[in-house]
Amino acid sequence: MTTVLESIDRAAQDRLYVGGEWVDAADGGRFETLHPANGEVLAEVAEGGAADIDRAVAAARAAFEDPKWRRMDAADRGAVLWRMADIMASRFDALARLETLDNGKPIREAQIDVRQSIDALRYYAGWTTKLHGATIPVRGNLFNYTLREPVGVVGAIIPWNFPLLMAVWKVAPALACGNTVVLKPAEQTPLSALELAAIAAEAGVPAGALNVVPGFGETAGAALVAHPDVDKIAFTGSTAVGRMIMREAAGTLKKISLELGGKSPNIVLADADIDAAARGAFAGIFYNTGQCCTAGSRLLVHESVKERLLSALVDRASKMQPGDPLDPKTRLGPLISQEQLDRVLGYIEKGRSEGAKLVTGGERAEWNNGFWLRPTVFDDVQPTHVIAQEEIFGPVLSVLSFSDEDEAIAVANRSIYGLAAGVWTRDVKKAHRFARELQAGTVWINTYHPGDAASPFGGYKQSGFGRELGEYSLDLYTQIKSVWVDLG
Repeated sequence: MTTVLESIDRAAQDRLYVGGEWVDAADGGRFETLHPANGEVLAEVAEGGAADIDRAVAAARAAFEDPKWRRMDAADRGAVLWRMADIMASRFDALARLETLDNGKPIREAQIDVRQSIDALRYYAGWTTKLHGATIPVRGNLFNYTLREPVGVVGAIIPWNFPLLMAVWKVAPALACGNTVVLKPAEQTPLSALELAAIAAEAGVPAGALNVVPGFGETAGAALVAHPDVDKIAFTGSTAVGRMIMREAAGTLKKISLELGGKSPNIVLADADIDAAARGAFAGIFYNTGQCCTAGSRLLVHESVKERLLSALVDRASKMQPGDPLDPKTRLGPLISQEQLDRVLGYIEKGRSEGAKLVTGGERAEWNNGFWLRPTVFDDVQPTHVIAQEEIFGPVLSVLSFSDEDEAIAVANRSIYGLAAGVWTRDVKKAHRFARELQAGTVWINTYHPGDAASPFGGYKQSGFGRELGEYSLDLYTQIKSVWVDLG
């Protein structure tokens, strides 16, 4: 393992974690993971394939049938999750550094991810003792009650934009409910998922209850979705891949939950606090270099305040400069890969060709041979433009103007997506009206991007279905059994 990762104390972060053991891929395959800030090889990791998924699922099935986990006292299972959180907290700085190296995000943002991961583990540790059924007053001399039971073997497939946090969002509730998990991290960012496996083992998660198989979507991911002994797939990623998963999952009728893409509108009304709205719009699109499914990539601004808001926003964006992501002062990170950089640059060219006005950015930023792009803002964007309709997943903002509230709502909802939305206004009645009318799973009012483990997260329309976080996610990882007893 390269010396840059020696701050992480564990035995085998470059191999698969299956059945409680660090193992090589069945065919010996390996792949490289790069540091996006400079394009250099960070580590070489075992590449799991269908055979490795098969043995991971077998290990998860054996662990699920073993009463050491499935029948463990709920309080004891909660204690295991709490220990995972404690271990993660004790390695806070090292984990944030690892996430920054593997993903490229500024260390300040990686620290937020680690902190929220700890919070999620502790939140679901508390739920283990609160999963219960109900007694139902049925007709006749009968006693009817329900049991909430684990689904079984969960296949979790996560993206590269929030590698550790997305893993915890799925692993924590799944384990809290008594399931076992096979986790397939994104091939671009496998390292923190492997570290999560090491933390789980140290905390007392039984062998096989959590397995981590790095690999590629076309091989390891596809094998996990198709596997007949996987009971549920939890996926976060693109809408296109989500459609493929739905089609494949139909073959075995496994439960699925999908958190997919977005093209979120961030709406600024005429009465808004413009300075606050400019700060919120800036964070909404440039946080994590725009690589957020909830990114406020469509900024809808009332025509009477657009020039003032745009000026403040462009001033902020033009000052963002590339820098070492491990430097706490750095605010702009690189894109995840050359492939993603090329994809985003293609959308920028499309915006130009459609007649949108490029106000700032729009070009690669040269720094240390990494995958950098200058924060980009387009004005005079029309609702039908490709850059206003398709998810770009980069630091590219489309600014649209409107003249009345009904127009703003109509344009905001004119999308196949419905993940998130923002509204900026001083009028409480307008705020609540927009919250009702907008077709989105999350609506932020006079803020953008806050989240909490206790609050549900998910989308409308082609942004997916199912809700992660909060008590709602427990429905994704449990099933209900009705029990009848004759008292006659």
